[in-house]
Amino acid sequence: MHLLYALINVLLLAGIIWIFGRKQIVAIFRSRRERINAALDEAERALPQPEIAPEQPALPVEEKRSSAAETVETIQNETQEQEYRLESQFGQACEDMRRAMLLDVRDEMVQRAQKLAAERMAEEPFRTAFRDHEAEMVDGVLAHICISPGDRVYLAKHDVLYVTLTSAYPMAEPLVERIRCKVEQLLSEVNGKPSFWVKVDASLIGGFQLRIGDTVYDRTVVNSIARLGALLNEREIEGADAAQMLSGMADTVRHAPKEANEYQVGRVLSVSDGICWLDGVSDIMFGEVVAFECGEHGMVLDIEPDRVGCIIFGRYEHIESLSRVHRLGIMMSVPVGDALLGRVVDPLGNPIDGKGHIWASDRRPIEFHAPAIPDRKPVSVPLHTGIKPIDALVPIGRGQRELIIGDRQTGKTAIAIDTIINQKGKNVACIYVAIGQKDAAVAEIVSKLEKYGAMEYTTVISATASSAASMQYIAPFAGAAMSEYFMYNGRDALIVYDDLSKHAVAYRELSLLLHRPSGREAYPGDIFYLHARLLERAAQLSDEAGGGSVTALPIIETQAGDISAYIPTNVISITDGQIFLETDLFNEGQRPAINVGLSVSRVGGAAQTKLMKQVSSQLRMRLAQYRELATFAQFGSDLDDATREVLDSGARMMAALRQGRYAPLADWKQALLIFAVSGDCASQVPPEGMEAYAERLFHYFETGQSELVQRLSTGEKLDAQTIQQLEDALRAFAEVA
Repeated sequence: MHLLYALINVLLLAGIIWIFGRKQIVAIFRSRRERINAALDEAERALPQPEIAPEQPALPVEEKRSSAAETVETIQNETQEQEYRLESQFGQACEDMRRAMLLDVRDEMVQRAQKLAAERMAEEPFRTAFRDHEAEMVDGVLAHICISPGDRVYLAKHDVLYVTLTSAYPMAEPLVERIRCKVEQLLSEVNGKPSFWVKVDASLIGGFQLRIGDTVYDRTVVNSIARLGALLNEREIEGADAAQMLSGMADTVRHAPKEANEYQVGRVLSVSDGICWLDGVSDIMFGEVVAFECGEHGMVLDIEPDRVGCIIFGRYEHIESLSRVHRLGIMMSVPVGDALLGRVVDPLGNPIDGKGHIWASDRRPIEFHAPAIPDRKPVSVPLHTGIKPIDALVPIGRGQRELIIGDRQTGKTAIAIDTIINQKGKNVACIYVAIGQKDAAVAEIVSKLEKYGAMEYTTVISATASSAASMQYIAPFAGAAMSEYFMYNGRDALIVYDDLSKHAVAYRELSLLLHRPSGREAYPGDIFYLHARLLERAAQLSDEAGGGSVTALPIIETQAGDISAYIPTNVISITDGQIFLETDLFNEGQRPAINVGLSVSRVGGAAQTKLMKQVSSQLRMRLAQYRELATFAQFGSDLDDATREVLDSGARMMAALRQGRYAPLADWKQALLIFAVSGDCASQVPPEGMEAYAERLFHYFETGQSELVQRLSTGEKLDAQTIQQLEDALRAFAEVA
């Protein structure tokens, strides 16, 4: 048997070398390299020239010298940084183009080699060689055949199991009888009997197929050539020339597995609306991938006693009823790793940003068990969002699950995007999952992330409203798998699910198409479990388990502020807190429009620095008091001085917590502003002037109070002496402001 496969491997390798000799490959490389060089020359000519700085007004001599020195140093640093960035981008572009060129050449080589091998092996010398080894092949198959659990269940109902022997040419009668006797012996052990069929199919070229129930034992030449081609196509491109590529392909062929290919098959009963019902494949598991004859793939999502339901990832119009489907024996997985950072992909991990192939070497299943309790540790490291009301009032820690909830158009996505932007330089990989959004909205988000330099460490998974419900369903699970790669490698990751309301709708659609019983609001009964097993995968691992973390920010859209609806209450009970955005506050201009009373972080001060915990300890209570008095004050104008003072102070605090989009603040700046507003240092500042006051305050401390800035930047608790120094500095600033 090994002799036959050695013959096949040698023939295929010879075909590769014979078709693509060294001279021909060098010619292909030379022509494509010339096109690449021409494109690179054009790109170099199109590089933007540095802008000429506008002329500055005249300054005194000493200030002019100092300013000139600073300007020269700044220009030198910016120029050097730009050169490094352009050099890195240029090198990466060259590498991507080289690997894409090699990929095209390899695919062409494999296709032509497969065609040549099929033509040559159909000739008479090879047919004779196959027939000489038929007995050896039969022995190898008979040593592996068995009755699968699914076939045992079928026999319990029908007593008869269909067995089909298909060969490329008529097999010798003694060999056919040996196979028949072996099958009858196996079936007699489970009180069954076979319905034995013998067929001839010349398209198999050589060898035979033995199908017992749903299981196929394939020893045909066609199958061997297809498997070798798949192995060659899956091999990662290495090396820079034809010789290295040929050597790698030859090594793949030389070490190809020689055992019989065993798989289960079924047939398509019906297909519609992205849902497919299958017959057969009785041993298949939930979440397993199947392949259809047309090339599309699907995932099993429902298993019934007499049929299997699966969702289709591609275009279901290509799938025909009664066509064959293959069980691949693998669970649904997606590519993961650093190669996906900076890219926009679909839920299957395929690039959709036009930047070429993604060279990811690792994959992870989209469904994976959550870390066990002993592998977790309490959340204690802050994940700074750069948003004042969140870091001060509802802090988020690494490994936490914090829900962002509110009506449509209240700034939910803005909070998530600002949080991603604020992770720049903090070694946190970010994954943004867009579910059911408009294509234009996703494009705008990607544009903003690129503008603020956040796409370098971010992966965007796009399952827009135009995508199939199956793609929207697996999108958050694909994002969870990509984030887990970083967590289990001891790194920190942040994932945003925007939003799980649309994800629940997509799952409801699939469930109703699969004829599952509906419950509250027509959602299936396991909708809670669906989101629970997704969000439980976010955790802070213990040091023994690697110390990595995944922080999850799920987003839920409410209707008219109803947080008691089915999906909102489900996710609220799963997460570690929620940030509630109120429509009335948003319309009043208070942005982010966070309702302090309904927002909470169940991690609390454990996810804050000691400095922020100290300065914001009374902030929530004072804001709640202000909101209560502000509501009462609407019904009357006669207010005593104490009440008016509370209202004025609260208005300044609310104004201080306002923040524009794409402008996250450092933690020390937030603490400084809250400290100033909470005391009497900003009592003379009107609410409408708080934004300008904050800008001047930060500039004053950065330029004239470097020691205090350094002390605040540590995040440690302020002692009495530092508090006194800080108050003195604030009073001095109030005098000059």
